[in-house]
Amino acid sequence: MIAEFVSTWPLFYKAYVAGWLIALVLSVVGVLVVARDQIFIGAAVSQASALGMALALRVGDLLSRQAAWLRNEGALAAMAVASSTVAALITMRGGKGRNSHEALTGWVFLFSSSAAVLIVAHSPHGTEEMHQVLVSTIIGATWGDLVVFGVLGLATALVVAVAHRRLLLLATDPAMAAAVGMRTGPWTVALSLWLGIAVGLSIRVAGVLYAFGCLVLPALIATNLCREMRPLFVVAPLVAVGTGAVGFVLSHHYDLPPAQMTVGLLCGLLAIARLKARLGGR
Repeated sequence: MIAEFVSTWPLFYKAYVAGWLIALVLSVVGVLVVARDQIFIGAAVSQASALGMALALRVGDLLSRQAAWLRNEGALAAMAVASSTVAALITMRGGKGRNSHEALTGWVFLFSSSAAVLIVAHSPHGTEEMHQVLVSTIIGATWGDLVVFGVLGLATALVVAVAHRRLLLLATDPAMAAAVGMRTGPWTVALSLWLGIAVGLSIRVAGVLYAFGCLVLPALIATNLCREMRPLFVVAPLVAVGTGAVGFVLSHHYDLPPAQMTVGLLCGLLAIARLKARLGGR
């Protein structure tokens, strides 16, 4: 099985490495999203990213001569990042009280989900492109994607290494963070931008399912395995990349979609981790 996978490396190594780098970056950001108890934000931001791509595709179709550039990869990535960043800023800062915050997040998710499909409904090219984004595929990764996610992964690791204590304090106890002198407003904006950029870039390459799965599932698994918060930044990416490696090998062996296989394995690991945590508590 592994030998078969290795034999495909020269053809698909860009897709494999891009998928693992995406899992690494999103799992680290996901630790903060899960710590803030804002898991649904990941789904809202993912769908908002898809909406940005749909807008770019539709405008490119309507203005095929004047705005044909909107259909190239760079423009789609820029629109995806812009939309996901705006959604992250709205959902992470807006709404006072838990119910109001969840209502706003739900609105962003539902609006983005419906609007993205309606915008490209009469565009064959756009419909096909959005279908690929929604069902998740990593096969089309390029050298440029490897460079982008390599840089993003390095930047993420450096930020966590330098500021992990402040990030965890902001995520778990914003009132205490403000009391000890942290400027929680700018930090929240920076976290929103970080989330928007990571998800927006990932959506274009790997699709909604894989991006959302890698954002929240490894962090949830890590929280059930770790007794303290600090190890989450190590355990979550290890779970994400390790499961991604196993998922890609199994998907090639059984001729199944790698994104769906990886997310399915992560869901199974989460069920096992929760069972272990409950049994350990008893």
